[in-house]
Amino acid sequence: MNAEDVRLVQLLDGAKQFIVPVFQRDYSWETKHCQQLWNDIMQAGATEAVKAHFIGSLVYIAAEENNAKISRWMLIDGQQRLTTIILLLTAVRDLLVENPEASASLAVPTADEICDYYLINRHAKGAERHKLQLRRTDHASLAALLDNSESPKPVAERIMENFAFFQEKVAEADLEQLFVGIKKLVAVQVVLWRGQDDPQLIFESLNSTGLELAQADLIRNFVLMRQEEHVQSKLYNDFWHPMEVEFNSRYRSDFDKFVRDYLTLRLEPSKPLRTSDIYRTFREYFYKHGGEPAATSILEDLRQYAKYYVAYTTASHKETIVSRAFCNLRTLVDVAAPVIMRLLHCYEVTVTLSTPELVEATELLESYVFRRSVCELETRSLGRIFASFAFEISEDVPLQSLKIAIALQSHNRRFPDDAEFRNALETRNVYSMRQCHYLLDRLENHSKERIDTSGFTIEHILPQNRRLSKEWRNMLGDAWKEIQEAWVDRLGNITLTGYNQEYSDRPFDKKIAMEGGFADSPLRLNKFVKNQTKWTEAEIDKRGKMLTSSALKIWAPMQIDADAVRQAKLQRMREEASGFNEHSLSLDEGTKALFGGMRTEILSVGADIVEIFRAKSVTYRVFDYFVEVIPRKQHLTLLFNIDFEECNDPSELARDASNKAFIINASEQGGVIFQVWNPEDFPAALHILKQAYEQVAE
Repeated sequence: MNAEDVRLVQLLDGAKQFIVPVFQRDYSWETKHCQQLWNDIMQAGATEAVKAHFIGSLVYIAAEENNAKISRWMLIDGQQRLTTIILLLTAVRDLLVENPEASASLAVPTADEICDYYLINRHAKGAERHKLQLRRTDHASLAALLDNSESPKPVAERIMENFAFFQEKVAEADLEQLFVGIKKLVAVQVVLWRGQDDPQLIFESLNSTGLELAQADLIRNFVLMRQEEHVQSKLYNDFWHPMEVEFNSRYRSDFDKFVRDYLTLRLEPSKPLRTSDIYRTFREYFYKHGGEPAATSILEDLRQYAKYYVAYTTASHKETIVSRAFCNLRTLVDVAAPVIMRLLHCYEVTVTLSTPELVEATELLESYVFRRSVCELETRSLGRIFASFAFEISEDVPLQSLKIAIALQSHNRRFPDDAEFRNALETRNVYSMRQCHYLLDRLENHSKERIDTSGFTIEHILPQNRRLSKEWRNMLGDAWKEIQEAWVDRLGNITLTGYNQEYSDRPFDKKIAMEGGFADSPLRLNKFVKNQTKWTEAEIDKRGKMLTSSALKIWAPMQIDADAVRQAKLQRMREEASGFNEHSLSLDEGTKALFGGMRTEILSVGADIVEIFRAKSVTYRVFDYFVEVIPRKQHLTLLFNIDFEECNDPSELARDASNKAFIINASEQGGVIFQVWNPEDFPAALHILKQAYEQVAE
């Protein structure tokens, strides 16, 4: 590597060409960046004390195809600054073409000199003609400016906008001052040698000015920069460019999020990945999975999952019914991409998920999120929850495994059942919910005949205004204050309308009969309302129950085989307990003998008994546990899964455990507790144990 300061005008002079690699990002400087550069140049040109103005670094490496006539260099870093300088010089050249007398009277180069020294390799042909070669649309637009030819379509907007900016500035500028400033521009020229320098490592270490690179830019450069030029082009054109096209205008805002979710699927991290760590994490993943030789397979996989991500986040699946389900889920939550990508892989690649099953899985996730929201259950950790669902999905039975993953969530992460959901939806303040409009829209449009409600607002049929009109007070009766306070924000009293201002706080009969009133409303939500002659708590309650019944169908409960859940739960316990055995219990000599005898007796009760060791106890299960054995000093505590009232205990040694909030070292909750001090206690313990076993084995 050779690094030295160089005047920019010296760098551009001579028969040479700087090529922006195909995988580099498009030219993206905005007018504000050009304005800052212009200010710096003009200030440098006006001040003799300023001998140079540093504009950052330019890093390049010899192109694979080079010749003696034109030296060609791959520009690793600095394309934004160099492109902007070329645009400025082109604007100066064009002004001098129109006003050739300016260069005759001023100490500035002529238009031809600017063109020959800094813009064009006059004697070169074809692609080598321009001193700077950008990529795709950027280059076509820049070439048109350099050659004074017709602008291509589509144009590179940033190129054309910034050129127009410099045209305006140059037309009003002191050209001598401007050119003095341009000649003071200095860059650090970093020349890399093929086979010796690692361009990516140097690229990462540079503290360049201009637009900060996104994590996606770093990843793209990391994967492609070390490849031979022809390999770079193939990998970029086959995999990376199609992803840029699919993300379109959302590339810079969403691609980093996609890579984060992709890495979450591939690495299954214990905690969420931070956006700032995406590049570093991808780099580690890349090397772990084969490095440069595996670049094709890694990019192919990334490309496949990018399709899934875009299909979900833009609701653009080929099946309309799937896109609609995606849209509904996206309205509620933005962290579901990992699990949806996993499901789409099962749908498209392993073909173990049908279209109806994909819709069911998506609607199940929507129902899970919305029911928890309505029941005011904690939703801040949904990102982790959805990632854990993705990890649990089996390619063989994706829908079933997703359901099991949901069913096995802890109580705090539960899927609310119908009773809990119904009670919350009928009684809570629905109006204060962030998803209130979503709720009403889904209730309205759960049909093939859909109405666009995006322009509608939420209307309280019984007004919120605490100063109710006389007509409303008479309708509600003497307890109108209490009724309004209790019912005004409930589901039964709110609806959607385009006539919110017109309704205002009018009496109920006026809201029905007015022009555009409920009697004229085409919304299904208002069908019940238009047929009422009064609006009291009875009507609100009835409508609320009707809408809740519809909600129970839209956000349906999870249907799953209970035995499948038990089997999965048992298997999970086995996996969690695989690191424990009888030696983990640290038994004293007296307790060891008791435990050995009790263990033999328990296992002899049934061939279907499963023994699960933990750090400080052992549970015995069929599907559910029936006894937990907790070793103590010189004795054993047995916790039975049976109600104390139902327990037949002739020994009268058993005690009621239901009133104990905490039992030391116990991992289960039970109804009966029994202590074994010696082998003589075995028969009484076994008498209770068999009762507990028979209950769970039924």
